[in-house]
Amino acid sequence: MYVPNRVIRPQLEVVAHAAVPTRFGTFDMHVFRWQGGAAPCKNGLSPDHVALTMGALDGAEEVLLRVHSECLTSEVFGSLKCDCRQQLEAAQEAIVRAGRGVVLYLRQEGRGIGLANKIRAYQLQGEGHDTVDANRLLGLPDDARDYSSAAAMVEYFGIRSIQLMTNNPEKVNALRRLGVDIRRRQAVLVETNRWSAQYLETKRLRMGHALPRAAVSPAGQAGGA
Repeated sequence: MYVPNRVIRPQLEVVAHAAVPTRFGTFDMHVFRWQGGAAPCKNGLSPDHVALTMGALDGAEEVLLRVHSECLTSEVFGSLKCDCRQQLEAAQEAIVRAGRGVVLYLRQEGRGIGLANKIRAYQLQGEGHDTVDANRLLGLPDDARDYSSAAAMVEYFGIRSIQLMTNNPEKVNALRRLGVDIRRRQAVLVETNRWSAQYLETKRLRMGHALPRAAVSPAGQAGGA
């Protein structure tokens, strides 16, 4: 479904749409733009969000859906400090296997703190601080993301209920508070490495992510947001 220039809550406008072939399969790409002024664009974040969709969605139940936050460092430059790129690819692969689903790609770099602050946090992590303490030393929240745009995008596509691909219980809770009907949570487990293992262990211990202890060893598997 594509309705040009349709404005939806919270002041999101669909401004472009096209079919995009990927190495996983062909998705429909929809660009959503904020119309709400400067507030949604703090910390240098882009006003545009993206939805990759496959299959019939209007009125659909239990749609496989990933709410994914932008990660320039891993998705463009191949950073090994996190598993964001792997999770994005795993979500696309799962959707292709199912023949239907959505990736909502939110431009909320660094859990919403922006690229510059994320790199400042990386510097502190290099000095021995974990991802939570690094943010706090910068006077920043552990997680600054806002999922109201994701809820609006679900509404735009007419999706009645979803299966949410995430290891983050707070993401489930946040979307439910916004009225998204989440029938079940589907874990996203991907290979980890010696650079990302400590980051994922911090998410498990300090941010409540649903990861088994064995999943964060460098020899095992892990999952992030």
